[in-house]
Amino acid sequence: MTSQPASLSRRRLLVGSAGAMVSVSLLGMVPLARADEPKTLPDFVKWKDQSALIVHSANTMETQRGAIGSGVVTPSTHLFVRNNLPAPDGITDNPDAWEVTIEGVASPKTFTVADLKKMNVTSVASVLQCSGNGRAFFTHGPGGTQWATGAAGCVVWTGVPLSDVIKELGGNSEDARYITATGGETLPAGLDPKTLMVERSVPVQALDQVLLAWEMNDQALPLSHGGPLRFVVPGYFGVNNVKYVKNISFTKDQTDAKIQASGYRLRDVGVKGAPDQPSMWEMPVKSWITAPLEGAKTGRNMIYGVALGGVNDLEKIEVSVDGGKNWKQARFLGPDLGPFAWRPFVLGTDLPAGEHLIVSRATDVEGNTQPPERTPNERGYGNASWQDHGVTVSVS
Repeated sequence: MTSQPASLSRRRLLVGSAGAMVSVSLLGMVPLARADEPKTLPDFVKWKDQSALIVHSANTMETQRGAIGSGVVTPSTHLFVRNNLPAPDGITDNPDAWEVTIEGVASPKTFTVADLKKMNVTSVASVLQCSGNGRAFFTHGPGGTQWATGAAGCVVWTGVPLSDVIKELGGNSEDARYITATGGETLPAGLDPKTLMVERSVPVQALDQVLLAWEMNDQALPLSHGGPLRFVVPGYFGVNNVKYVKNISFTKDQTDAKIQASGYRLRDVGVKGAPDQPSMWEMPVKSWITAPLEGAKTGRNMIYGVALGGVNDLEKIEVSVDGGKNWKQARFLGPDLGPFAWRPFVLGTDLPAGEHLIVSRATDVEGNTQPPERTPNERGYGNASWQDHGVTVSVS
């Protein structure tokens, strides 16, 4: 997205999708209202804070842009929800009894969650982000939930490193190139399971990152976020973090399940998904402003946001209040919880009266910098554009 003339900054554009209409500013692109937003949350997420969420559907809820705050960890009550299939019933009633089978190793074995809890327990902070976060800013109208910035959060997972489990089983097969995880959703009878099942393959090089998690933010992993057990790959897009994981295999090839073979592939607009296209695995460096979002007073203002490095530590974060013409380095807030967590940031700056397009730009330790423009693609995946994620603020 290129910068627009100042005369367009007050105009509004309606972006439609199945089940949602979003009012956004051409410059700020901040969702303002949804005429068909449900009045109540679905039963399986009744415990969440509805005031912090935008309900897109029974299986998709987005965190309000202004609900992130300045803390590192996103409260579970505020965290977005994205389910590819309806959550199974009753599986969190006795979470310690849930079983996961490990295959493609020297000594295949089935573990209960209770078994795993007796192993080397650890906690990892990481960003959970849907591949389509930022889809609402694409102009070609990609299908799927019209996420703006709220299909992301930073949480603390607790569980056992998969690498420790594999060592106990004698190591994985030498020809394994992928780790394939299968979810435990109940599939409709009479249909080819491969067309619906949630089964994802990630490169075996990610093994040292993978966690089998049974807690999130120091509480038992809820059903809405994959409980009783989730396959978590820090630094990777959310679809690879398989919920209700029931089987893990070390495989030579990627799964042929539709969600892997043709789904979540980065492809040109109008092109069908295929196995030879890039898969939505590692997340890129990215940031966005979280406050202020609409209006501010003249004089000293504190500009807040969050930045993530994907699989790398962050080097710096910059903020511009004039649409990217001039940049100032902001400072990170709070503790550094590692390369997979995001870093809240703040910049104190004086703002004169008028309209200001506020944008942010993150750079990681490898020198990767957040790009100004999005990469056009059919499904609206992986949007890290700093132009798209800016906000237009009226200062008076």
